[in-house]
Amino acid sequence: MSGFFKKLNTLKASLESHLDGPSRQPSPAYWIASFSPNHPVTEIFRRETGDHGWGNAELENYTDSDRNSFFRPTGNGGHSLVLKAIAEGDSLTSARLTSYVTLGRDRGYLSARITAPSARGIWPAFWLLPSEPFSWPTDGEVDIMESWNGDRVNHSCLHWGHYNGEDHDKHRVVDTQNHDVARPEGHDYGFAWDQAPDGQGRLLWYIDGRPVMKAAIPQGIRRIADFQVKLNIAMGGNVMQGQRPDNGEYEMVVHNMGLFDSPPGGWDAVERDWRNTPEGHGY
Repeated sequence: MSGFFKKLNTLKASLESHLDGPSRQPSPAYWIASFSPNHPVTEIFRRETGDHGWGNAELENYTDSDRNSFFRPTGNGGHSLVLKAIAEGDSLTSARLTSYVTLGRDRGYLSARITAPSARGIWPAFWLLPSEPFSWPTDGEVDIMESWNGDRVNHSCLHWGHYNGEDHDKHRVVDTQNHDVARPEGHDYGFAWDQAPDGQGRLLWYIDGRPVMKAAIPQGIRRIADFQVKLNIAMGGNVMQGQRPDNGEYEMVVHNMGLFDSPPGGWDAVERDWRNTPEGHGY
């Protein structure tokens, strides 16, 4: 019987290796976001504020209130970061957070485990912009996790350069079905970058350790090391096709977040991931 279990464990390990299962973990972190009530949210993130429309005719007013962004106990001694969008009649408030840290290196891997709200008029996002000042879209934007209007689809995106309405190649996207985007345990959303001194390099987007989109680093984009993490829940606006959220509270829960030396499987796996991953298409 012991021989049977030995063979079973060997087969299990072989399958895990083949399927890139538990072995596909990021390398040790060089930065971990510390979610703790002993420190304010503003120790890690800057709270952006205002009802400026944010280029998309959005309806929310981003606040610096603890009601819209805060740490919550998880029940196992840890804490999660919560962004909360609140719709109360004509009052639409939410949170938009920007990390103080930049990605900081010419290659690495950013990962966050997130439970995102999914409802009409709601647009949660985990994304990157260059540190200020910057020019959009010339300097670039990376969208790692975003879901629109309750569509339960993850939109992995890259934007850069001057866009005149005809040059669709400068806005790239891959849509990935994510029917359980709001599951309590969340999903792991990741982004790997590897940029040479001359600016050339590769970008890979991941969901739960699986690559879903690839892109060559465009010429003229700001160095990826200069980008900062952004988290927010937008409400209404152009992307929502005119839909307003119903009255209620919509939570985006960030279970963890970190910057790592390498993506799941290490840099050796990137070559295989690159061959087997689709490029984003223009729109």
